[in-house]
Formats: sequence, structure tokens, C-alpha cells
Amino acid sequence: MGGISREREVSLRSGASVAGALREAGYQVDEVDINGHDFKIPEGVEAAFIALHGDFGEDGQIQRILEQKHVPYTGSDPQSSWISFSKNLTKDILVRHNITTPAFEILHRGQKRTLPLPVVVKPTRQGSSFGVHLVRHEEDWRAALEESLSYNNEVLAEEHIPGRELTVGLVGNEVLPVIEIRAPEGNYDFRAKYTRGVTEYIVPAELESAQAAECRKLAMDTFRALQCRGLGRVDLRMSPEGRIYVLELNTIPGFTETSLLPKAAKAAGYSFAGLCEKIMEMAMI
Repeated sequence: MGGISREREVSLRSGASVAGALREAGYQVDEVDINGHDFKIPEGVEAAFIALHGDFGEDGQIQRILEQKHVPYTGSDPQSSWISFSKNLTKDILVRHNITTPAFEILHRGQKRTLPLPVVVKPTRQGSSFGVHLVRHEEDWRAALEESLSYNNEVLAEEHIPGRELTVGLVGNEVLPVIEIRAPEGNYDFRAKYTRGVTEYIVPAELESAQAAECRKLAMDTFRALQCRGLGRVDLRMSPEGRIYVLELNTIPGFTETSLLPKAAKAAGYSFAGLCEKIMEMAMI
């Protein structure tokens, strides 16, 4: 928990929640606050539950170190973590597997955008909506682009799909109920994600059965295409015409009081402790 990314505070909240749940489930738990690449795992630890978000957590680095230490861990392996964390690589795989995703282009400093507005611009490697902007007017483009580029000098510019924001969680081979996210003014930013009461969540989403089934199928197709394991959450958009698009997959979703995977798991009949225990039992190298 913790870590060295901009998502450190969220990770500390996730880690504390998970630790409490695992203790409730009967585990003996050590909380390891990661402050750098050189960290120690307490002796006798049988497996690690990774609750690190962002850099060093979701990008495969911590997974590779744990493998070197011969410590089983939750979630995807280093390669799948890196691919899922890198929005450009994820997009390439979605296209290769014919999984519907919004039109996009990768831009570096000095390159011109070719997609028409409105577009969503986001850093290729970042989480929790850091650096994400919905640009509707040309005069707002330059500032949004520069802020997004400040993270890793490469951005994903993506066609904005109007309509409904949906997400689907997965635990092992189980696809959880679809959640609809209704954020203020349709802007699901950092504040909307992590401030209690700001965003409305409908669990399960009010969809026609065929639409819900398609969302869940697309989530599993994405999970398999990216060769993920253990757990994940796939973010989707549904246009007013009912077409569903995959945006991305999160290999280490949040476990805070406002997080989406626990909400979906609760709708599927899992207690929070039961969800954490199920994920812990799937730890592997």
C-alpha cells in the first residue's frame, strides 16, 4: 500500500480497507507502506495483496520484484500489468481483437491533433483521472494538451463518446454486475471518484438485459485479450444509440469506501471481507 505515485493517498486508503477485511476473514496481516523501490517484506509472509495504484503498482514493477523475492501476489503478472497500464498498448490490443473502442491517436509534443472535437485527452500512463480533460472547444485544447503531456510526454487523444458511463468488475472468471456512474456534469474526475456523495452509482445499472450482457461480454473479452488474471475493472461508454465502447482496463481497482469493484461485488452477494479473501486466495507468482 502507499507507493510512490500520485495515487499514494488513495492507495493508503485502499490498503487500510483491505487489511481490515483480511483480518476480519481470519488472516494475520502486515501492512507494508511502500516509500521506494527498495522495500522489505516481513519474514514469514505467504502472499502479498497488492493495493498499490498508479506507477510502481499497476505498471508491473512491484509484480516483478515480488516474483524475484518468490512471494505470490494478487492480480496480473508484470507484462499484462504494463500493457493494461499503458493506454497506447491497450488500444493496440483492443483493435487487434476487434473490441469496439473509440477512435484515437497518440500524440507527442509538437504533433498536431487530427481528431475533431470533442475529444478526451489523457496521459498514456496514469490513473485516477490525473491529467484527463474533455475538450469541447478549440481554444481549450492547448492548455489541456500541455497539462496532460506534463505526466509522461505522451498522450492519448480519444473520440468523446456521449452517453452513459459504465464499468464492469471481474474477480477470477466471474463477471460482476454492471455499474452506471452518474458524475456531476458527466465529469468523472478525481474529486468525483473519491469524494463521498458527489457521484451517483447505480448497481446494477438500469440496462436492457441484452445491453448488460454485451457489457459483461466485452469486459471478459478485454480481460482475456490483455491476458489479465485475478481481478480487474473494465471502463465502458454507451452512446445514445446503444453502442458500447471499451475505454480501458484497471488491473488494481480501488478498495476505498467509494470504490466500484466492492460495490459490484456486494451486488453479487459478496461481503467486503469475502471479496478480499477470494482475491487473496488467487495469489500466485
